[in-house]
Amino acid sequence: MPKHPGPGGPPRGGFAKPKNLRRTLGKLMKYLGRYKLALCLVAVLLVVSSACTVGGSYLIKPLINDYILPGDFPGLARMLSIMAAVYIAGAACSFGYARIMVHISQNTMAKIRADLFDKMQSLPLKFFDVHTHGELMSRYTNDIETVSEALNNSFGSLISCSLNFVGTILMMLVLSPPLTLITFAVLAVMLLVVKQIGGRSRRFFAQQQKALGEVNGYIEEMIEGQKVIKVFNHESAAKEGFYVRNEAYRQAGTRAQIFAGVMMPAMGNLSYVNYAITCCAGAMFAIHGGGSFQLGDLGAFLQYTRQVSQPITQISQQVNTILSAVAGAERIFEIMETEPEQDTGKVELVHVSEARDGTITEAGYDTGAWAWKKPDGALIPLRGDVRFDHVVFGYNPEHVILKDVSLFAKPGQKIAFVGSTGAGKTTITSLINRFYEIQSGAITYDGIDVQEISKDSLRRSLGVVLQDTHLFTGTVADNIRYGRLDATDEEVEAAARLAGADAFIRHLPQGYQTVLSGDGGSLSQGERQLLNIARAACANPPVLILDEATSSIDTRTEKLIERGMDRLMAGRTVFVIAHRLSTVRNAKAILVLEQGEIIERGDHEDLLGQKGRYYQLYTGQAELA
Repeated sequence: MPKHPGPGGPPRGGFAKPKNLRRTLGKLMKYLGRYKLALCLVAVLLVVSSACTVGGSYLIKPLINDYILPGDFPGLARMLSIMAAVYIAGAACSFGYARIMVHISQNTMAKIRADLFDKMQSLPLKFFDVHTHGELMSRYTNDIETVSEALNNSFGSLISCSLNFVGTILMMLVLSPPLTLITFAVLAVMLLVVKQIGGRSRRFFAQQQKALGEVNGYIEEMIEGQKVIKVFNHESAAKEGFYVRNEAYRQAGTRAQIFAGVMMPAMGNLSYVNYAITCCAGAMFAIHGGGSFQLGDLGAFLQYTRQVSQPITQISQQVNTILSAVAGAERIFEIMETEPEQDTGKVELVHVSEARDGTITEAGYDTGAWAWKKPDGALIPLRGDVRFDHVVFGYNPEHVILKDVSLFAKPGQKIAFVGSTGAGKTTITSLINRFYEIQSGAITYDGIDVQEISKDSLRRSLGVVLQDTHLFTGTVADNIRYGRLDATDEEVEAAARLAGADAFIRHLPQGYQTVLSGDGGSLSQGERQLLNIARAACANPPVLILDEATSSIDTRTEKLIERGMDRLMAGRTVFVIAHRLSTVRNAKAILVLEQGEIIERGDHEDLLGQKGRYYQLYTGQAELA
């Protein structure tokens, strides 16, 4: 069954309190800094909106004292018009800043997504070895969505509520300091409630986010591993695993929503208590205040009393959302700050006809050839001579995989690796590509240390056919052209013919223009592998790496592609990781690996004559796996 992180692994999509709030906010502000003018306009609109909200309530005082009580109805109509204009202006400003923030938010998140995706393309394979698909996908889904929601609504609402709260308190002090003290006493109780309920709510929402990440990651892995699940009849185990995670998510979500749901009723009831106390006390002041505190003052103050508790609740909720967003942003920036794949190589792969070095014609290179260009301008023909010299490698320094491995493959030779699973066969081919760096020894390519060759140039000179095929959504031709994006249709078809894939492609509904989806699920495993081989043929590299390329192809299909593979391998250096020993009989040299060491080497007949490990594997006395 597909693996998933254990309890000690990083939470996928989970929420954690930001480790460095200031630093993460600073990084977000760098993205927002591209919209300085728009943000300044948002700030102005927020201030005007809050001023209209607070000022509109204050107009109740003259409305009652100067027009309603004296019975000045024309003046009342004018004042009502003014109040309407104030509130309309406030609403227009609120709408304006909300629209601008949506624009800023969506553009900012698009930039962050693009930067995150770009960064992932520069990360070494080791990074993806230790991070699951679900964990990485949660950065694009849960985390980015949380940040987007905060930018869309929470930041603007937090500032607006803060301005409204400060403005309301100031206006209450202007109207009646004694009544304001009564309101402060009730507000202190409200803040205590917010602290108690909000603290628990925040904790449970954190658990809910973490549980959501676990559920999403588990579902994604189960969908990817459906074939494996069904092959081993693990449906019950898969469902049980989901039930456990789903129940944890339900419990966390229930607790979070209970406390979140309690917040508003509690604050609402306290607000009513505050309103009733203020109303009674204000009425006494209006009756016995000697005219300094009138009915209009009480009406305006009561309106502020109703308003003052709303920002407190909203600020608490927005702070939770913003903290969650900052934690999500922190997880995104962690990937962006991950050390990229290092490449100090200066030797570049150039087409001889395109190079500008005067030694080209003197060297007599074929104009259709490729060569390695050194920093000093010297050209070395690309021939495909690969050598390992006492290479020691381990994915972790304390666990060595390859132990003092030395081998050579001269241009045009076919070298095969056989041995038990975990012996180090695939590791050797990964080191040729520099997917990983060796601990000691050296690997040379045409006499050049591979560490001196730029990784792009190195990998462009290599063609790899993996056992696990991967086809992209697009046409058959596009998938073959993935080997060389500038290949013409004729070159694509030639590559397919070379791999033996042309016949079945032409029987597809639209031939080479047939659209594949779902990793080519409508094709057989053999057909998918043929396209994989055609992709390598399209790249036309001088060195081929076949990682058990025919192990998933039936014998009939294998025979079908042997002639094409022979043509493809002609004149090229080829490394073959063999599952079927019958496919390596014609190899120039066969290397038998066990526990990271080469224990036998020679051609097919030599190894059979030695009657060692290869002889046991070939005659069935030992298992290859």
